Amino acid sequence: MASALQFLSDYGYVAILFLLTLGIVGLPIPDELLMTAVGYLTLIGTMKLPYALFFSFVGALSGMLISYLIGKRAGRPFLDRFGRWVGLKQHRIAKVERWMNKYGPFSIVIGYFIPGLRHVTCYLCGISRMPLRKYCLFASIGAFVWCLIFIMAGRILGYAH
Repeated sequence: MASALQFLSDYGYVAILFLLTLGIVGLPIPDELLMTAVGYLTLIGTMKLPYALFFSFVGALSGMLISYLIGKRAGRPFLDRFGRWVGLKQHRIAKVERWMNKYGPFSIVIGYFIPGLRHVTCYLCGISRMPLRKYCLFASIGAFVWCLIFIMAGRILGYAH
């Protein structure tokens, strides 16, 4: 953990932005730990809270938009071609699309707090062709609330330390 804190201290807000973007897209980056570490660094004065929150939000939203665009451009052709190999036949894909059209906006906000689900939800919103404006609204709400909660958790845990 000390090396992660040192990395964040050395590269600052740019590291937050890029690590969160890559983590949300799906690379194995522990987003929750990253955000609690950022919260701790704001507590001890290494980072400023408003900047940390801003760059975290931008990083999370960037990752969500990249995932959405990949899902929108490549997702359906990929599923049509290879989905049957993993058990995703056309009727199951259609069922997921109907579910996303009905509950997609709320799944973005709620799913953000469930590791793994937040990554898949973004792709599924793109695959199901959710309107970009609607997606951005709910993705922004989810990203902001998630960033705020985990940064504050890092600050609270820092007080206890």
